Amino acid sequence: MRTRKSDYCCDMRGFFSFMVLWLLTKKSMYGSEIAEELKALRGDRPNPGTLYPALKELEKKKLVTSEREGNLRVYRITEKGRAEFEVAHDYFCRCFDDLFYEWEKKNTHKTTGSIR
Repeated sequence: MRTRKSDYCCDMRGFFSFMVLWLLTKKSMYGSEIAEELKALRGDRPNPGTLYPALKELEKKKLVTSEREGNLRVYRITEKGRAEFEVAHDYFCRCFDDLFYEWEKKNTHKTTGSIR
């Protein structure tokens, strides 16, 4: 069982990398596609100086691979990346599940839909 922050591929500061891994669990993507998907999720397009170093770090950890296709690079999640994503997903759920539940319960009159 993982008990230290360093045992996780994504801690709270690594939420950006967590989002990238989540996108790559759906399909392989070019960096520009990842940027567009992140823009749709976050409301702003990530800076290339943020995205590409994050992808490089994920590749260094063997959580993703990349392969050149013409002038572009396609990124794919590895089996290790999928396993680490599952661990990170469970970690974030533990961190936020109660928070969202309490927020929803406290603000029921303000919300129209369920967060869960």
